[in-house]
Amino acid sequence: MTPLAHEADEEELPAWSLPAEASGSIRIRAGWPEQVTREWAWGGSTGRGVQVCVLDSGVEAGHPLVGEVQRAVAVRKEGDEVVVVEDDEGDLCGHGTACAGIIRSLAPDCDLTSVRVLGAGYTGSAPVMLRGLQWAIDEGFDIVNMSLSTTKKQYVDRLHELADVAYFRRVMLVASAHNMPVESFPWRFASVISVGSHEDHDAQVFYANPTPPVEFFARGLNLDVAWLGGQTIRATGNSFATPHIAGICALILAKHPDLKPFQLKSVLHLTATNVGE
Repeated sequence: MTPLAHEADEEELPAWSLPAEASGSIRIRAGWPEQVTREWAWGGSTGRGVQVCVLDSGVEAGHPLVGEVQRAVAVRKEGDEVVVVEDDEGDLCGHGTACAGIIRSLAPDCDLTSVRVLGAGYTGSAPVMLRGLQWAIDEGFDIVNMSLSTTKKQYVDRLHELADVAYFRRVMLVASAHNMPVESFPWRFASVISVGSHEDHDAQVFYANPTPPVEFFARGLNLDVAWLGGQTIRATGNSFATPHIAGICALILAKHPDLKPFQLKSVLHLTATNVGE
């Protein structure tokens, strides 16, 4: 045990300590209202200025329900390497386009970037997903929509590490719970926003779950979503609930860009349909 000292030089402080004279330089303005309401949280917001990444099967740019995609990259294996390249193929199965369309329906002015980590038939691999997620974190997106997960335990430590890096860099991961009662990741990590689905038809109805690990339920059953060829299909799944929460997060961050991930979670909780009145 280090003995207490009445006076200590700065170099004697433990790592991650704060010198007394520095406390004033990190003062944070609260800026919170007496009551957090939806009007305060995202009233009038269109998501403008918020950078959203869709980590999925690609996005069909120009789809009537999606519009412009600001950038598209693909992650693929080249020999022993997993590389990120510019994507000129777009969506290979429709899933990513569906998620992008939902986000744009809620936050029409957000910037969308597609990171393709899934192939035709929803095929994919954990190393490709991990590389895509790492790229998205390094790029500094505000929100990463992850309507996917892995059940492979050998990749959990690395995925957990990336989720924590994202959290501290203010990259909010919004991840869908598995549709089956199996253990999968990253939605089970506390550093992400985890999403399941409910049956209500209102896109802005979402519920806070008092018994996580699923933290929120959003619209995800029997809804019309964007699909390949400029079409739509009727779909169900937690995959489609997740971009509803991602879109609402984009609305909130457009009005309150300084919110940290834990604060954003708090705003979601306080504005959930089943909280308070």
